[in-house]
Amino acid sequence: MPQSSAALNITDLKVGYGKKQVCGVISFKVSGEALALVGPNGAGKSTALRTVVGQLDPLAGKVLLNKSAIDDRSADFRRLAALVFDDDAFFPELTVGEHLTMVAAGHGVSDPVAAVDQELDFFQLTEHDHSLVTSLSSGQRRRLLLASAFVRPRSLLVLDEPEQRLDTHMRRALAARVAQCAKQGQTVLLVTHDPEFLVTASRKALYIADVVEKLSAQQAAERIQAMPA
Repeated sequence: MPQSSAALNITDLKVGYGKKQVCGVISFKVSGEALALVGPNGAGKSTALRTVVGQLDPLAGKVLLNKSAIDDRSADFRRLAALVFDDDAFFPELTVGEHLTMVAAGHGVSDPVAAVDQELDFFQLTEHDHSLVTSLSSGQRRRLLLASAFVRPRSLLVLDEPEQRLDTHMRRALAARVAQCAKQGQTVLLVTHDPEFLVTASRKALYIADVVEKLSAQQAAERIQAMPA
């Protein structure tokens, strides 16, 4: 699928709730590669991710996508960006296949049937093609949420703990696919607690804490492994 570029430029970003800043100041540039946000539980990783994509207002700093401020409600942003947070965004009256077909067709996929079949197979949802979304288990809903991001074109892929509620095989397959997206020139931002997922999916990381550090994926994975259980 042809995709336009997505260049993110984050400068002196402060994130939090109300007036309370939850982590150190964040600055980074990323375009056409994967960048992982890692750190202790409660450090502000998901808050940072939601702020970058415009779902939360920053306390200070700038977030630019292709040199423009992000409006997460705009058609241009929704065309460029596929987002996966821990929020269900399904139509309860639709089946799994109908939901994915609507997403694919709505984003101009030339052969939505083939695209849907591919994602049903990858995310092990083929047998649930005709099942209502409301009948799915929590893990199946998670896979459907991920499939909804991959069934459509995108140049910015944002994943908040994509490994959650996936088995080991699916985690590894998804990490490899995320890495492939970056190789194809997509910009990927992800939060993960899984060191194996991290080193497969990305080469660079930000360690989110009171002081934000830029690390290699391997360095970040070692930090994760050293954290208390």
